[in-house]
Amino acid sequence: MKIIVGLGNPGEKYLKTRHNCGEFYLGKLRNAWSSQPEAGPPGAEKYFFKESKHALWADMKIGGVKTYLIFPSEMMNNSGTSLKKALAELKLKPKPADILVIHDDLDIELGKIKLSFARSSAGHKGVESVIKNLKSDKFWRLRIGISPKKKPEHKKILDLLLKRFKPEEEKILNKNSKRIIEGLEIWLSNPQKAMTAINSN
Repeated sequence: MKIIVGLGNPGEKYLKTRHNCGEFYLGKLRNAWSSQPEAGPPGAEKYFFKESKHALWADMKIGGVKTYLIFPSEMMNNSGTSLKKALAELKLKPKPADILVIHDDLDIELGKIKLSFARSSAGHKGVESVIKNLKSDKFWRLRIGISPKKKPEHKKILDLLLKRFKPEEEKILNKNSKRIIEGLEIWLSNPQKAMTAINSN
């Protein structure tokens, strides 16, 4: 069993903001991997998940591996609390190493992605919350670069995180979708091979 968690803030107003990269790609995975994709509104992403008290989630078998996609229902800074409750609610007891968290990373340039294991939060509040609630940092992270070429001043970082991507930036995200979907399919059965595949590009 593998768990893939997309971090972000819940609510329509946060869709496609930089801080919600995890949610964005979780929706892409759901669309690519679902055996019965559901039609959404014209032009909209198909964010069709089951809704529990603490998360939106979907389950499926990919290459014989039971896989859960989870989007915590609390705000970013409480992602770990929500994830812990959702796992309990779904009666799941994964090892930390069977969990992968997709999140935005301001230390990586927009368009770049990096798969890593057992790293510190580097100040990312959502990741901090996950580490605290799992009581471990021994989980996988797919870090999505969101940094513009010119980094904002510290006091303007929050504004940047909550800004929606420009159309040309969204094109970059969409271009990376295939690489991420294929890379995470590999991760389900061979995490080390996935790291080589994703990080060598």
